[in-house]
Amino acid sequence: MMKIFSTAQNKGLTNSMLFLVRATVSCFMLVHGIGKWQMLMSGADTSQFPDPLGVGHSASLGLAVFAEVVCSGLLFVGFATRLVVVPLIVTMIIAVFVIHGSHGFTERELGSLYLLIYLLLFITGSGKYSVDHFIYKKTKATNY
Repeated sequence: MMKIFSTAQNKGLTNSMLFLVRATVSCFMLVHGIGKWQMLMSGADTSQFPDPLGVGHSASLGLAVFAEVVCSGLLFVGFATRLVVVPLIVTMIIAVFVIHGSHGFTERELGSLYLLIYLLLFITGSGKYSVDHFIYKKTKATNY
């Protein structure tokens, strides 16, 4: 019964859950990014896309596509996880606090959850089931 209150971590379960969270959030974000990517590639009018950074609508769309498609793809496989979540964190901060800043909680809820997950992955890293782990393991072995 006291195991319920234990703060000890099961490393195998933690690594499995990091993979599950990483893969799931990547796939979910890819759904958002693919629509934006199609808009960018089709040459559609981008003037309706927000320009919160003042770099132009097309550039803002391109930055969002980079974060939501490219970075999500790299996050899925766990390559350079702490680096690739930075554009995703910035994108979610802009979405939550700038684009939807004046909207109610329901408009900011999903972006806030993504932001929280990306912050978690920034702190924890990708876990054992990732490209990062194999790169680190290989470089660690050659340095000794």
